[in-house]
Amino acid sequence: MSMLDYRTYEEAKEKFTIDQIWELFDGTPEHFNLGHECVDRHRDKGIGVRIQFDDGRREEHAFADLSRLTAQFAHVLETFGIGRGDRVAVMLDPSLDFYVCLYGILKRGAIFVPCFTAFGPEALGYRMKDSAAKLLFTTPELAATIVAEGRYRVVPTEAEFRHLMAAQKDTYTVADTAAKDVAVFQYTSGATRKFPQAIPHHHKSVPLLMPAAVFGRGYRFGDRFFCPSSPAWGHGLWHGTLSPMALGVAVGSYSGKFNVRTLLEGLEKFEIDNFGAAPTVYRMIKNSGLIDNYKLKIRKMHYTGEPMDTDTFDFFKAKFGVPPNSGYGSTEVGAVIYQYAGFPNWVAKSGSLGKPMPGLEVKLIDKEGNEVPQGQIGEIAIHRRGKWLRARDAAVIDEDGYFWHKGRVDDIIISAGWTISPTEVEDCLKRHPAVQEAAVIGALDSERGQIVKAFVVANQLATKELAKDIKEFVRINLSKHEYPRVIEFVPDLPKTDGGKVSKKGLK
Repeated sequence: MSMLDYRTYEEAKEKFTIDQIWELFDGTPEHFNLGHECVDRHRDKGIGVRIQFDDGRREEHAFADLSRLTAQFAHVLETFGIGRGDRVAVMLDPSLDFYVCLYGILKRGAIFVPCFTAFGPEALGYRMKDSAAKLLFTTPELAATIVAEGRYRVVPTEAEFRHLMAAQKDTYTVADTAAKDVAVFQYTSGATRKFPQAIPHHHKSVPLLMPAAVFGRGYRFGDRFFCPSSPAWGHGLWHGTLSPMALGVAVGSYSGKFNVRTLLEGLEKFEIDNFGAAPTVYRMIKNSGLIDNYKLKIRKMHYTGEPMDTDTFDFFKAKFGVPPNSGYGSTEVGAVIYQYAGFPNWVAKSGSLGKPMPGLEVKLIDKEGNEVPQGQIGEIAIHRRGKWLRARDAAVIDEDGYFWHKGRVDDIIISAGWTISPTEVEDCLKRHPAVQEAAVIGALDSERGQIVKAFVVANQLATKELAKDIKEFVRINLSKHEYPRVIEFVPDLPKTDGGKVSKKGLK
């Protein structure tokens, strides 16, 4: 029995074994390449990518075209001296160029390093240096603003590059990578390091995501899927791009400045029936009052990154007759606890994380590692390789076995689905000439879940103009999504006996 055939959570929990994931692919653990699995083997399956641009344009690209162009790109990488295991960074919004770069890099056996197009010079420079990337592919406009200082080559995707591509053969023998070989360096904001950490993901990471893709997201061949999350980040890349395409499911993406009306137009025109996004996007759609102006065909919904409020959950369930299904996991751990769009009889509880992924052992533990009783708060822990791995999130399990999230164990901020490291923001704040000290926390926000709030000790008169200048400084130098939306000037910061800033005191 294939894992695609399970109809209930109980059936999958009883019968699913992890070795069943390999039945969905051509490759084996010894010979496995994501470029082949996500593109080449689906050449005859029609459309592979749909893109809604912020200016209203829409594009569709067939798997066959992606196969040809990624082959040419892999040859280009070879001419640039890129070999197996070399790091190649890409800073592009969803576009034909983005998907060609992604899968061409994987075909070559190199390592893909995604970079968000809103990154300022500090955020980009850190990732390029830390990953030791040899090339950066980006738009001509962004390329003109980047100073590589000889450490790496910046390649703008413009006419000269396209001529180079066109001169290459349109077939390519993909690198003989193994499932254990590294495919992606995905940067995440963690609590254990001052700066974002590169988490190495392997070619086998997509097979390991199949339970989440098939059971949690409900991907099936023929679905018209759309995810507006940026593929520069975990949700947009793994759940919005790689895992559906590995199943031959065409993906839909949003490119450019987000606009609810433009998104809804894309969902209508592309006849999307499987939709996944951050809860913030669902809230923005609900609050816009525009949804009834469009003839939408959505029959599966899912979200991740943060909880969804009850009003938004109820609104979408009433609108489409099916509930939005949550997915909980992390870059470091993978898929852990889900509501299940892939099971027709699944009962989604509003506000709940759901139940553990079939085949995965999950429990709640206290500080000493002891399992906590049902109904009490504990830290989510996953059994991996003979030990319990802490997820740094607190939860409660109800009488039906559903998990309920109770907040972060550490100080990581989750804003509109983005995971933000306070220390990275603080480090940038302290570079502003008017900032003497700074500390950052997550403040509750009705739309974004949390926003970045900075407490600043200034060395000059605190004014609204200064606060605006500091926000702009972080937005430009770090990232457009990480800057503090609220700045509170204070005479000093609360400190512990050891002299460290007390985040508890700030909260």
